[in-house]
Amino acid sequence: MTSFAPAVRNHRRTALALVLCGGLTVALAACGTEEDPDKGTNGVAKLSAAEIDKKARAAADAASAVRLSGTLVSKGGTYRLDMKLNAKGGMGSVTSKKQSFALLRVEDELFLKAPAEFWTHEGSGGGGGGGTADVAAADKLGGKYVKVPEGDPSYRQLRGFTDKKVLLDGLLALHGKLNKGGRDTVAGQRTIQILGGKGEGGAFDVSLEEKPYPVRVARAGGGGTVSLADWGQAFPLEAPEKDDTVDYGGQLPKSSG
Repeated sequence: MTSFAPAVRNHRRTALALVLCGGLTVALAACGTEEDPDKGTNGVAKLSAAEIDKKARAAADAASAVRLSGTLVSKGGTYRLDMKLNAKGGMGSVTSKKQSFALLRVEDELFLKAPAEFWTHEGSGGGGGGGTADVAAADKLGGKYVKVPEGDPSYRQLRGFTDKKVLLDGLLALHGKLNKGGRDTVAGQRTIQILGGKGEGGAFDVSLEEKPYPVRVARAGGGGTVSLADWGQAFPLEAPEKDDTVDYGGQLPKSSG
């Protein structure tokens, strides 16, 4: 009598081997299809920290426009910025602990717009007079675009808030050895962070989508955090109407700000 038992056992072994091999194949396939973190990105995350820094700065310099919003902390105080900038100038608002005012610059013409109380300064009038002259000057200037003379001591400082190159050079300056930080998502964009030292020298996040623009900056020493957006988006920039402008002369009056 012929026995078929060995054949059955062999069949079972073959089936088991196929199951094991199939499971191994699926496992290997799963490992092979693990998502690449750089898939769909601009690829800059693969570069060194110095190379990413260089590309981010180049992209920022080449952009025709940008919007900055956030806080700057300096010895002079804390300022809240919301500025749109391009190669010809900028427009937006600056808010300090005491005051808030609007700035508008077209080429070299710089204008400041603030409420009447901004121009009120105890003990000093608009033309050097007393309190009555002070109130009169404030009423005249309040709510108007006041042209800031280039010879006025405040011109250079105020212009700096409207200068794309000046602001970006200052914001993106990191101190210490450059290092790569972690990945994040900022305003819906995947990013890679560049650090000055371990972060004590400042840091900024670089977009991994399309162009490698800086999208968020943390300044060294608790100097504030600023978001950068609307890269390359044009905006209208024109001098204010003459009826809405006051040319005070060679030097602005003192102000409470």
